Amino acid sequence: MKNPDDLASDAPSHDAPVAGPAEVVATPNRPPEPERRKPVRDARVDVVRGFALLTIFIDHIPRNAPALLTLHNFGFSDAAEIFVLLAGYSSMIAYGGLFRRAGVWSTLIRIAQRCLRIYLFQGGLLFATLVIVRIWMDVTGIAPRFGVAPLLQMGLLPGLLRGLALNALPNYLDILPLYILLLALFPLVYLGMQRGVWGVLALSGTLWLAANVDHTLNLPNAAAVDDGWYFNPFAWQFLFVLGVTLALTVRAGDGLLPRRGWTTAAAWAYLGFALLQGGNWVDWGLPDFRLVAIEAPDKSHVAPLRLLHIFALTYLAFSSPAVARFCRWRLLRLIDACGRHSLEIFATGCLAALIGRILYRTFDATWPLQVMVNVGGLAAMLSLASFLDAHARRRVRREASRS
Repeated sequence: MKNPDDLASDAPSHDAPVAGPAEVVATPNRPPEPERRKPVRDARVDVVRGFALLTIFIDHIPRNAPALLTLHNFGFSDAAEIFVLLAGYSSMIAYGGLFRRAGVWSTLIRIAQRCLRIYLFQGGLLFATLVIVRIWMDVTGIAPRFGVAPLLQMGLLPGLLRGLALNALPNYLDILPLYILLLALFPLVYLGMQRGVWGVLALSGTLWLAANVDHTLNLPNAAAVDDGWYFNPFAWQFLFVLGVTLALTVRAGDGLLPRRGWTTAAAWAYLGFALLQGGNWVDWGLPDFRLVAIEAPDKSHVAPLRLLHIFALTYLAFSSPAVARFCRWRLLRLIDACGRHSLEIFATGCLAALIGRILYRTFDATWPLQVMVNVGGLAAMLSLASFLDAHARRRVRREASRS
């Protein structure tokens, strides 16, 4: 059997045995009891996360033509919100049940090991990025405009040390530190939800609101112009906690959120509004269909419009049986594998995007080069996912043959 903290995403399938929906309705301040047996993976989580990882690679390359068709062009939120929300969902499924199956100390050790593994990936990505950019600068004489430029200005070793201390987080390498922090705080979230879901949500929502009102409420970042984490943890923790709550609610509703006509209509109506307001009309060569003149909602603090957008998407995805069936489609097997091996695929996408940025900056973003960069990067990610998936299946078969 797979180790439940391999990817922190052992979520249940929509048809796995779960508690009845009346349990949540009758006791809204107490989460449903996690099952003691190891849960079945939820294909929705892995497929959606897989798509998000592929999207992050595409979006992390400026002047990249395929980025005109990714999620952020069709509304307010993007793949980052999906990634963090599902991190909370899968953490609850993987570790919430593990607290009861393996005990508190064993689970805390598993979480610490997972945090350490993510930190090692972050350190490896940072080191590789600094070295690659330094070599590129020496060969071409071109200075980077953003990203790791502030760290390199400190000097290669001092910049690396500041980055490893999570005190200087460069662009494109700042979401894993957020994940480490949120996962480390998960035991407190879990403990609080054992006493009352609404209390935890209220506290988390208050922190999110405070971070949106006072932008100085942040952690320091020497690599940022405003001296704070781009993914402000005081704001983004709310999405993580909402993901934890989503896992509890889905498990209490036979794998689906309750589907109501008025909530479905409201979700679709808001997505329509977000499309009109957030659509990339100018770059698409179309008239501007925006209804009102408003600025793009702030991503760093998960502004309310972004939060409502991911709410609507999540509700429609997790309340629809058709989405659950679609995510089990065999043709999506490689996307599903990307979601199940998210850390390795994310790291591969980061390095592929770095190479793409360097090539675009050096030779310009010509169409042949864009095709090469995007096809090559996506092929690398999907091929690695296929390899890791095959390896994991062989391991499971070996363990099953021994038992």
